[in-house]
Amino acid sequence: MMLLSIVALAQAAVQAVPAAPPLLGALPKQSLPERGCAAYLWAVQDQRFVAMVEPGRLRIMLYGKPTDLAAAEAGGGGTLGLANTTRYAGAGVTATLDMTITQRETLQDGAIVSDASIRLTRGDQDEIVVPVGGLVGCAPAAR
Repeated sequence: MMLLSIVALAQAAVQAVPAAPPLLGALPKQSLPERGCAAYLWAVQDQRFVAMVEPGRLRIMLYGKPTDLAAAEAGGGGTLGLANTTRYAGAGVTATLDMTITQRETLQDGAIVSDASIRLTRGDQDEIVVPVGGLVGCAPAAR
């Protein structure tokens, strides 16, 4: 009987803790760049638009506000001006974006982000990894 009471109290305590909102919120609509290219990334799990990537900058929704993180380190080659792996920092977080960009003849002024993830770390507090995918859109080339 006492064991059942302890289990019931433990379940009540777990249910009473409010779920924290996702660290990466949904971004509002973003424009194509005036020059060059940008990647537009959606969370694989629920299709929320969570990131926009331009050379040197990652835009995410952090703590309810659009936040730009500056690139701190990039590597792994790249496609359309975007590196395969980039580490960003700012606003008390670091983010590492790993992505594979695939160009296709059927896409004009862009490409597909076929495999990607964003690893977001808040100091010594926590770290989340969000699988993402999306598209790269480029400013129209002069024809």
